[in-house]
Amino acid sequence: MEQRRTRRFKLQLPLSITRSGPDRVALPGFTENISSTGVLFTTEREPDLGDSIEYVIMLNHEGAQSVSLRCVGKVLRSVRVPSDVAERLAFQIAATLERYEFVRERPAARQVASVSQLPPLAF
Repeated sequence: MEQRRTRRFKLQLPLSITRSGPDRVALPGFTENISSTGVLFTTEREPDLGDSIEYVIMLNHEGAQSVSLRCVGKVLRSVRVPSDVAERLAFQIAATLERYEFVRERPAARQVASVSQLPPLAF
């Protein structure tokens, strides 16, 4: 029996971890499912359980204006999973979605590096 309070949507979207705990990182990944309270995604590096995490989900990276969802949460669970690339580790990460904001970028500003240069979320 399903015990989750919120519905999860299966969405495979590009994701970039910009902060894991106290460390700033630029780590790519892909979402597997998303709800209003959390996200499940796959990435190459395992963040520490319980640490704060900041991640950006690219909602619309094609078209006239890129739109991303910039999120802050905590790492709840991490499981090692088989990777598509030989000799590379992959981890399935479950994280909360505690705060978020929509970020719109101009076409000339579309770079993965620009995501890590965004100012901290302020709520």
